[in-house]
Amino acid sequence: MPRRFIKRYMPNPESIRNNKSLRFLGTLMHDPNLWHLNRHSVSRSMAIGFFWAMIPMPMQMVAAAFSAVFLRGNLPISVGLVWLTNPITMPPVFYCSYKFGAWLMSTPTLRIPEHVTLHWVGQVLQTHWQPLYLGSFVLGLILAVLSYFGTNAYWHWWVRRNWRKRQEARAQKGQ
Repeated sequence: MPRRFIKRYMPNPESIRNNKSLRFLGTLMHDPNLWHLNRHSVSRSMAIGFFWAMIPMPMQMVAAAFSAVFLRGNLPISVGLVWLTNPITMPPVFYCSYKFGAWLMSTPTLRIPEHVTLHWVGQVLQTHWQPLYLGSFVLGLILAVLSYFGTNAYWHWWVRRNWRKRQEARAQKGQ
């Protein structure tokens, strides 16, 4: 696994532990799995991050952080993946979630008007929140499962490939 690449962009665990706004977590932040890059913690954090990225709620990063602490996933990866749904990507992702949820519930979907206003969005959220949350939840679960097993498979492939390269290099040195 490209540990050096990932570690280059990860924050320093010591600086996060000493952050004044996170002191309320106490010793929970000292769990080594929250910071290590191993197959299990990275796979868990991928699943956590993808799941919470799909859920339309404020403070997704907090939910991902608490889930990473509880499930012992890599904290920076879990929190960072939540930003897949950012202000630019949120409308299409959540619209697709809404369409998927409406399909699962067999309910008709609304068409988007030419001029979307905050008032229209508020009305739609009050009346059509069930398909949005159902679609988001199911897509979040699907992405979590796929990312967990996909990360595991990729990690195994990477380790096997590097192992073969080392074996071939040793065999060539011996000749």
